[in-house]
Amino acid sequence: MTDTASRIADAAKELLSQDGSAAVTMRRIGGKIGMSAMAVYRHYPSREALLAHLADGYFAELAERWSGFPDEAPGRTFTVGLDRMLDFALAEPRIYTFLFTEQRPGAREFGELRAGGSPTFNLVVRAVEAQMRDGLLRADDPWLVGLTITAHLHGLIGLHLGGRIGLPDGEFRELCHHSLERILHGLRD
Repeated sequence: MTDTASRIADAAKELLSQDGSAAVTMRRIGGKIGMSAMAVYRHYPSREALLAHLADGYFAELAERWSGFPDEAPGRTFTVGLDRMLDFALAEPRIYTFLFTEQRPGAREFGELRAGGSPTFNLVVRAVEAQMRDGLLRADDPWLVGLTITAHLHGLIGLHLGGRIGLPDGEFRELCHHSLERILHGLRD
């Protein structure tokens, strides 16, 4: 990646973090770094291509940051994973929303997840498989169990970020842990 392309991506990340994906326009990016919008297009052929580049980078970064959780002490894997997910969602709500809940071209669908195409979802599935192997969860389709867990947590986070839960972040975190435990209880023998 060229130095200019990196500057463009950094400006786009700043806009995304501050104002959400709708704020990421070639004109605004160009204005932030002293270029015309047309000059930005020389490095990224479209806004969608730039956003896809950002998403890929964020998912790789998250997978790196979260990769240790499947090796945590048995029984704490999901607790540690949930805390890492909440840390990210609460610290970077606009980036979290962009990555996990917003409609966007190129976003992975479940079939791609099931084929191993998501660096973050793969971590969840590996954790589910380890818990099944260790007898902490009953045998089942690990991809569907992973989807059940993540869909539930993304739903809670989306409600919280949308102001529908009405709890301070600390109490919301406790709610998520209790809710996750209820789901895991149902997945045990």
